[in-house]
Amino acid sequence: MRIILAAVLVLSSQLAWSGNEDLRDGQVRENGHGQLEAWDKENSRWLSMEGFWQAYADRKGGYTWGASREYPPYEQVNEFDTLLIQLDHGNCLMEFFHSRWRRANDVRRWDERFNEYGACARVFD
Repeated sequence: MRIILAAVLVLSSQLAWSGNEDLRDGQVRENGHGQLEAWDKENSRWLSMEGFWQAYADRKGGYTWGASREYPPYEQVNEFDTLLIQLDHGNCLMEFFHSRWRRANDVRRWDERFNEYGACARVFD
């Protein structure tokens, strides 16, 4: 009986692992509660959209400019700096790339649904 149980546990862990191999970093799904989640490939887990942004920023040393309603002074910003911009419609992770602020998804090319999440759809209005 123990051998069968051990075999079932090994097989189930292999099946769970093989399902995650095909997931790409930043892939988005809707969970059972109707909320969007993003796959964090480095940590092999599903996170809330903002949790995914936080994990990404943490890997880089944290949000360079924190979370703010205002953009930092242009002359103080460096390539790949990040900022969680807070607007009336929600938040959007921004990354400074090629001399201007862009949605992090436009730089990183995660799932397109990031561009519609929170304030990202209207961040340039």
